[in-house]
Amino acid sequence: MPNIASILKSEISRVARKEVRIETLGLKKAVVAYRAEIATLKRRTQALEQELRRLSKARAKVAPVVENEVSAPTLRFSAKGLRSQRKRLELSAHDCGLLVGASGQSIYKWEDGKARPRAKHLPAIAALRTLGKKEAVARLASLR
Repeated sequence: MPNIASILKSEISRVARKEVRIETLGLKKAVVAYRAEIATLKRRTQALEQELRRLSKARAKVAPVVENEVSAPTLRFSAKGLRSQRKRLELSAHDCGLLVGASGQSIYKWEDGKARPRAKHLPAIAALRTLGKKEAVARLASLR
């Protein structure tokens, strides 16, 4: 005949396991719900960050265009015009680049039509039209 103490011990263990299982089942369901909510929040955060990057790129592209549109009607660029101004002032491409704020190679490319100057160079190129030879030489001397 089994010992009453061992039967009581096994019954207490069984009931305790049953109670622990019931308690942990609720916790497991909560953990699953929390993980699903965390995953949803991560996806939403990632989508919002992508949207923010897209909007900042779009804004960066739009802002310079608006700035260029404001200055574009007043400042025009012509490769032939730049070449004739440089020849009129009797400047080398390097010297002309110093006055404009670019390299001599850039001046050659602009004159050949292989490249176009950036918006920041257009005011300096426009200012070449108003310079005389003596004033150009004086500015070059101050830049060197």
